[in-house]
Amino acid sequence: MLALYLVAMLLNAGMQTASMGMDYGAVRQWIAGQYPLFFMGSFIFFFLLLAAASIVRNVYGGTALVAAVTALTGTAVYQKMKATGEPLFPWDLLQLKNAGEMASMTRGMFSPLVIVLTLVVVGSFGFLVFKLPKLRFPLVLRVVFAVCSITGIFFFVHIMESKDSTLLNKISYEDIFWDQKQNYQYNGFVIAFASNLTGSMMAEPDGYSKEAVEAIAAKYASIPDAEPAASPAEAPNIVFVMNEAFFDLTRVTDYKLSEDPLPFLHEASKTKPSGYVLSPEFGGSTANVEFEALTGLTNYFLNDGSVPFQQNLTKQTDLPSIVSILKQRGYAALALHPFDKTFYSRNTVYPMLGFEKFTSSKEMPNREYLSSRSYVSDMAAMKEAVRELKEQEKTGKPAFLHLVTMQNHFPYTNKTIHGMNTVRAAGVASEYTDQVETYAEGIKHTDGALSYLSSAIQQLGRPTVVILWGDHLPGLPAKVYDDAGWTDERLRHETPLLVLSNYEVGSKPLGTLSPSFIGPEIFSFAGQKLPAYYKLLHEVKTAMPGLNKKVLLGPEGKVGEPTAEQQALLDDYKMIQYDLLEGKGYAKESMFD
Repeated sequence: MLALYLVAMLLNAGMQTASMGMDYGAVRQWIAGQYPLFFMGSFIFFFLLLAAASIVRNVYGGTALVAAVTALTGTAVYQKMKATGEPLFPWDLLQLKNAGEMASMTRGMFSPLVIVLTLVVVGSFGFLVFKLPKLRFPLVLRVVFAVCSITGIFFFVHIMESKDSTLLNKISYEDIFWDQKQNYQYNGFVIAFASNLTGSMMAEPDGYSKEAVEAIAAKYASIPDAEPAASPAEAPNIVFVMNEAFFDLTRVTDYKLSEDPLPFLHEASKTKPSGYVLSPEFGGSTANVEFEALTGLTNYFLNDGSVPFQQNLTKQTDLPSIVSILKQRGYAALALHPFDKTFYSRNTVYPMLGFEKFTSSKEMPNREYLSSRSYVSDMAAMKEAVRELKEQEKTGKPAFLHLVTMQNHFPYTNKTIHGMNTVRAAGVASEYTDQVETYAEGIKHTDGALSYLSSAIQQLGRPTVVILWGDHLPGLPAKVYDDAGWTDERLRHETPLLVLSNYEVGSKPLGTLSPSFIGPEIFSFAGQKLPAYYKLLHEVKTAMPGLNKKVLLGPEGKVGEPTAEQQALLDDYKMIQYDLLEGKGYAKESMFD
């Protein structure tokens, strides 16, 4: 038993090392400063070891099983921290159903040496297990240990769920749900991970009630309709294009590119409405950006690390969105994503939001790739979007089409993923030059696809407006950004935003705005009246166009603390968001007509 607990301590220390970026010194300091939390986390591993030994009927075999799972989890923790700067959350495990797709995404991120060493260590461990004596527990002890393990783990989870202050205070636990990085660094991986097992995404605001929600609904419903930015002859097609990792690399002026990879974007931005999206994410978590754009809700109010598509929307039966609003107004609702439709549970979330048809890579009649190792190209995705719009014209109904591309998804370690690189980058550290050039080649192809889309919509019979934005900056190595001094949080979250159309929409700059405000913005360009909910979003956008946990933007740029007027708007916004996500849904009947 003592030996098993010592192994449990080693596994706990190993997991903590992975979550701290393999910084052994930091781990030693954490254990010395938070030893009650460390011992508590080690007890969880101890119970897992006991359970495994009871199930496989062999102490060594059970230990090997738990160690192998811990090693794989630790690798995932380390790679996620390295790629996105975020720890592993319980809801990330839902992506295990997409293990094959995840493997293809991370291909090339592990060096051959690391893979070989891992295989050698695992093989050696397996050999030792085979050679060591078959140390087994008697049946009675197996049953006792299994019961103790289940009871211990259940008790631990119950404590974390109820946040029992008596015991948690004794082990110096701090409930830092609003800052998950700090939560994991202070409480340790095991305790922090467990603390997220049953937590809600946001706390109930003070004064939440049906009367409070109805008062907010009435306030914004009474706001007069604003003059739209455009007046198309008939209800136009509305197209969202959320382009994977689409970022204007020429803004990083410390790196010199041999050519402009985005000539169409730069030229179009001079004559069409354009600006930047202030993404809530950096380097990943596409679904959180999509969540904001489709629902108008914001990650700003959610607990750090939340993924609504995984944690909340799969449990809902309906949630008002731009999809449902436009469906009520006679629109067909189409979704297009050239990848596996189960990723981020889109196959469940999209129908719940109101989409009638979801085309994934499997349903695309023409899948084109830039190389044998790439994702479906942006050009193929744009062509499929145009094809579906043409098909929809035959019905006489306008369409809302939401396209999420995949071409520029990381990793960029395979320099042939976009074909041969033709864009050269100077000033980049030599070990990362290929990755920067590979990314530049990808957005060059994206620019060509956007040029095609702009021309193609001119040939459609129905007025059509397209709003394009990048979901987040690319997941390039951190040193690429650090070496270029690209550390300002606003810059690290700004991606291009552009409006294309086949009718007059003007050229007024859009500035920088959060994805949550894309809905009311595109309604204005489409000549659509704003429901009460979009009037609320418009008021918030006017006062605070950029809502991000790292940086807040007011009309004149960055702000520190919101003013009293801004805070009042945010309080209304938060009340409605809680009502829709965690509350009773009173606003569904009064704010979305």
